[in-house]
Amino acid sequence: MTRPYEVVYIFDSALEEAAINEKLTNFHKLTQVTEDAAPTLNHWGKRSLAYPIKKRETGYYVIANFEADPKSLPEFERAIRLDDGVLRYLVVLNDEPPTPANMTAGKSEFEEDE
Repeated sequence: MTRPYEVVYIFDSALEEAAINEKLTNFHKLTQVTEDAAPTLNHWGKRSLAYPIKKRETGYYVIANFEADPKSLPEFERAIRLDDGVLRYLVVLNDEPPTPANMTAGKSEFEEDE
């Protein structure tokens, strides 16, 4: 039985976008149930971090939505943890609609206009 998940990656901003896409492809091969089940990727790009992580001030953010068998998640998370290019990540069960792409504007839907 597959379940919907959302994962937020913060990659080292020194990596090229092609290298990041290759890493994402390798990670998501571990969770694919079928060849048709490709993840939906939302590249937010380079952003300043709230605090330094591994002595880095900026990171490259990517949000991925995918469906996977819960039994495949430990190996998926292990592969992410072993990758030096990933500064942080968070995998959550996503029972809500996917995070919209318009969140990249830098303002959340809860902030008021001045």
